[in-house]
Amino acid sequence: MQDVEVRRHTAAPVQRVWDVATDLAGAPQVIQGVDAVEVLTPGPFGLGTRWRETRTMMGRSATEEMTVTAVEPQRSYTVEATSSGAHYVSTFAFAPSADGGTDVTTTFGGRPTSTVARVLGAVTAPLARRAVTKALEQDLGDIAEAAERG
Repeated sequence: MQDVEVRRHTAAPVQRVWDVATDLAGAPQVIQGVDAVEVLTPGPFGLGTRWRETRTMMGRSATEEMTVTAVEPQRSYTVEATSSGAHYVSTFAFAPSADGGTDVTTTFGGRPTSTVARVLGAVTAPLARRAVTKALEQDLGDIAEAAERG
């Protein structure tokens, strides 16, 4: 699947948006698409942080184990996961805007790691792309609303 990129502006400052976006334990209360989170590593959010996230997409519940593979506090972080014959990479970037708010950009890409996943991916790519775009738009909207509420 080609990478999907979604952007969202929020009136909240970068620090507040970062805090909401990286609060893994609080994600199920903030992000509508997240059903549950199990944090697997102790300590603050950072390089190497791992968690299991359960989501419902297209009527199916799935749990994926995610790992933070790059982080620049209050600027960006990258999360990777491998599941069901594919390797997924998501990057979240936070930039201060002139109005004191934050411009958030997320990029998601998935690459097949098996022949079966390649074949299925070729058939389902347009549907998957739409579903991922919709989910990312909802996630960023939920994060923005929570950050603006403070």
